[in-house]
Amino acid sequence: MTCSIYHFYKSLAENKESLQRIDVLDDFPFDRNLLSCKRVGQFPDLAIRICKTDELFTGGELVELKDGKSYSVSSFNSTIPTGTKEIAKVIKGENSEVYRQMIDAGDDIFSLPKREVFYLIRGKKKDKSKIVLVHGSFFETIDVKDLIAKSFNQVLQESIERSETVFDEKTKQILETLFSEQTSFSRVRNVENASVKLRFRIMTEVKAEGNILNSNKYPEILDDTLNFVLPSRNDDEDQLNFDKMSVVFGDNWLSLFKKPFRIKHHFNGNFLVFQQSL
Repeated sequence: MTCSIYHFYKSLAENKESLQRIDVLDDFPFDRNLLSCKRVGQFPDLAIRICKTDELFTGGELVELKDGKSYSVSSFNSTIPTGTKEIAKVIKGENSEVYRQMIDAGDDIFSLPKREVFYLIRGKKKDKSKIVLVHGSFFETIDVKDLIAKSFNQVLQESIERSETVFDEKTKQILETLFSEQTSFSRVRNVENASVKLRFRIMTEVKAEGNILNSNKYPEILDDTLNFVLPSRNDDEDQLNFDKMSVVFGDNWLSLFKKPFRIKHHFNGNFLVFQQSL
């Protein structure tokens, strides 16, 4: 069976009434034949099976569910949104739930070391809703290391101003580098003679310019629609996406959608949108 994020999107489209009706996204009847992993509350919520022999579809995509009661994208807890992720950084050893589920599903996990990341986002506003399956690069407009380092630099600058401490540029660069890895924050710290352990968590909140549900910033994403949003860096990439949609939905696939269109991200170029009414 061929599996990919395109087939996953088709399964959403075929049950789009359920996407409006269910209380939480996790209650959606996801096609388990497409999945190698499913869990609740930890990244990834879902993982697509790897395609071993298909030349057009690799499969293996990771999906996080984001459910909200408004047209705001709910916060990303602990995991900063990215367009791709190394599977070795997701799997925490052979006893991890993700590893065991993927092995049981028959995946050769490390045959696809870098995985595409998608977010299934649902927002509601009164009796209206917007549902978007969007590539993670929509939120990753600068490198994660740069994001952490520059955020830490702001903290450092504020501390310097308050304490009137003077650091030379080399020392500041060293401090920025030391605190540019998310793992520096996510590990539990065990301090001698302390009766508690400490762990810092990174929470990521989406700005208005990165909120694809925001009607003022992205008016093309209409109420009561299901949207599939992919990077659109050039015409060849768009054509490849058209070809994949044709394979998955059939030769008459365009009749199922509004005319595909591009939206311009405020920080990160163009994205191609396939939109259906709910």
